[in-house]
Amino acid sequence: MKQTEVLLQPNPNARIEEFVYEKLDRKAPSRMNNPELLGQYMIDAGNEFGPGTAYGNALIKCGETQKRIGTADRELIQTSAINFLTPLRNFIDGDYKTITKERKLLQNKRLDLDAAKTRLKKAKAAEARAASEQEVRITQSEFDRQAEITRLLLEGINSTHAHHLRCLTDFVEAQMTYYAQCYQYMLDLQKQLGSFPSAFRSNNNQSSSTPVPSVSASSVLASASASLPSVSNSVVTSGFSELKASSGSRKARVLYDYDAANSSELSLLADEVITVYSVPGMDSDWLMGERGNQKGKVPITYLELLN
Repeated sequence: MKQTEVLLQPNPNARIEEFVYEKLDRKAPSRMNNPELLGQYMIDAGNEFGPGTAYGNALIKCGETQKRIGTADRELIQTSAINFLTPLRNFIDGDYKTITKERKLLQNKRLDLDAAKTRLKKAKAAEARAASEQEVRITQSEFDRQAEITRLLLEGINSTHAHHLRCLTDFVEAQMTYYAQCYQYMLDLQKQLGSFPSAFRSNNNQSSSTPVPSVSASSVLASASASLPSVSNSVVTSGFSELKASSGSRKARVLYDYDAANSSELSLLADEVITVYSVPGMDSDWLMGERGNQKGKVPITYLELLN
């Protein structure tokens, strides 16, 4: 029973607090469990990074899933306490104490009977033997009555065991439900994270020698300049036209997220920096994008050329 309590509530301080409140017949204050705390911190961090960014959005999704797991954990504790721990505790604090008390009483009656029989054997005078025989009859009667009481109580344990078996089954079913919920939540989360471009779900696809794209000071200036009214669309268009006319490559900042429609395209995340260049015969609205060892077509409307 105690190890089940440890399993359901690993924090010993929390268990002591709940025990004190239970003895005082007061409701323990509600507290967030570990999955709920982790979920809340993830959501807060995701909102700080920005729900519109891939990382911030992923943090929020993970946080929401952790909070669902926390709710499932809370339901497991509640169900297990009602269906398994409470009946077991009631038996230990109630029937088991009664049985132990009656068995101890039976032991004392047996000792009294043994002592009376010993005195009967040692009695030599007729009067002493008569008194001893009377004492043996009384102690024997008391022992038999106590033995019958104890026997009935012990026979009742069979039905108690059947009840505890049902409680154990309920506990296993509660755990099964909990783990099934957790698995489904994580499966759903995995599918949600799977909707992100593959290049940003794992760092294992990129070799250690691949340089990490970084936003340089010039890119910040270019971004600031792009927000000024003096920069016209004709300047931006001319930049792409010059790139298409040349055989070189340029760095470009991604303005918005873009999910590749097929294997020939490259998925993009807002604010990342990639290398772009033109390929002969390519549609005027597209360029080839390259990130590490990954490449594919990218729409120029999603890009901003950097100096």
